[in-house]
Amino acid sequence: MPAQPVPSAPSAVVVAPNAGYVILIAAAAAMGGFLFGFDTAVINGAVLALKQRFNASSLTIGLSVSLALLGSAAGAFVVGPLADRIGRIRCMLIASALFTISSIGSGLPFTIYDFIFWRILGGFGIGMASVIAPAYIAECSPADMRGRLGSLQQLAIVVGIFAALLGNYAIATAAGSATSPFWFGYEAWRWMFWSAAPPAIMYGIFALIIPESPRFLVAQGRHAEARVVLARMIGPHASVKVEEIARTVRRERKPSLDDLRGRFGLLPIVWIGMGLSLFQQFVGINVIFYYSSTLWQIVGFTEENSLLITMITGFTNIVTTLVAIACIDKFGRKPLLLLGSIGMTITLGAMAWVFAISPLNAEGFPVLSPSAGLTALFAANIYVFFFGFSWGPVVWVLLGEMFNNKIRASALALGAGVQWIANFVISTTFPPIAFNLGLGIAYGMYAAFALLSLFFVYAFIKETKGKELEEME
Repeated sequence: MPAQPVPSAPSAVVVAPNAGYVILIAAAAAMGGFLFGFDTAVINGAVLALKQRFNASSLTIGLSVSLALLGSAAGAFVVGPLADRIGRIRCMLIASALFTISSIGSGLPFTIYDFIFWRILGGFGIGMASVIAPAYIAECSPADMRGRLGSLQQLAIVVGIFAALLGNYAIATAAGSATSPFWFGYEAWRWMFWSAAPPAIMYGIFALIIPESPRFLVAQGRHAEARVVLARMIGPHASVKVEEIARTVRRERKPSLDDLRGRFGLLPIVWIGMGLSLFQQFVGINVIFYYSSTLWQIVGFTEENSLLITMITGFTNIVTTLVAIACIDKFGRKPLLLLGSIGMTITLGAMAWVFAISPLNAEGFPVLSPSAGLTALFAANIYVFFFGFSWGPVVWVLLGEMFNNKIRASALALGAGVQWIANFVISTTFPPIAFNLGLGIAYGMYAAFALLSLFFVYAFIKETKGKELEEME
């Protein structure tokens, strides 16, 4: 098909999108975020059961939780160049297959060590999905919808977290405990992991249905296919949009990790993306979702109540992400991040104070009075509220849109990889810090990082609301 004339105006084309179709394909891609969230939380209800089943040390159990994150980091690092080579859709299919295999294997371990292997394998797939979903959504979204559609990634993550926590609670309650037999005589904790297989398979089915990213198709010289995809998204302006994308592609050579290099080792925008990823994890959010049920049991709550509290926290996360979706394209990215940093600093500080002043039991953990327990629960859920409408969704939106077409996949892969490594650091160091220094010190550290994140956003983050991807420098 012959190329259409290149419009003389250099500005981005403003079109009326086919909102329903764009939302559907963005939601399908965000299924990768659901798996991300599910994998994050499903281990929560099985930690103590695994320790008992394999008579494993605290260090080994901690590694069984955190080593999956290194697999995720590896998957995130690898998928950027791979997505530029084979496309976004094929990478989604690979991620789906890896996580499906992992969910089955994680429920059938012979030792704690092959359990760790299956978790790392699944982590690799989750790392791939964590990069592909925001990149794909950003590349398929009109500028005036991109914030809301990009937030679908975080909404899918928190729904995945809640689904895993709800499933864990239902399975453990029905069986009596996570270690008790459930269906067909298999222990309840095994069914917690097996419950991840259906959504993993569904993710692969969705990937077979949705179209390839039009920006990837243009980069591969497949302009006719890109026009067909864009025609369904934006209608008669598809040809003009293809040429607009092509102009940015023509100026650049084939994407490479070398494109990320700059004066200080990496381009400034890449450092900023990595900083966003680090702060998103260093405020300690995943301590809540990996260890919260164990934590609440340690400070005096029953197993059933601890799982229920954790499930309520997961529901809070969903509600606040909906707030973010409603606000992000109206108020912008930077204001939400600033407000979130302020709220997290206050609530994490309150939790640190409660844990620090409470009396300790024989094992060195705080014993919360009824009023202190209520304060800690209230602060924890308000903390999740502030994270949920700010740093949770906004970081993923920014990582998907802040880089130009030339470096987007590779830079997003690096940013997501750094995020997984930061997650690993936080989740691995929390148990020794909590055991040896105390919960007050642990949460005080997270409060300090929340305060630092406020200054980071104020100094380095530029607003991207309403800009087309072709306008990113």
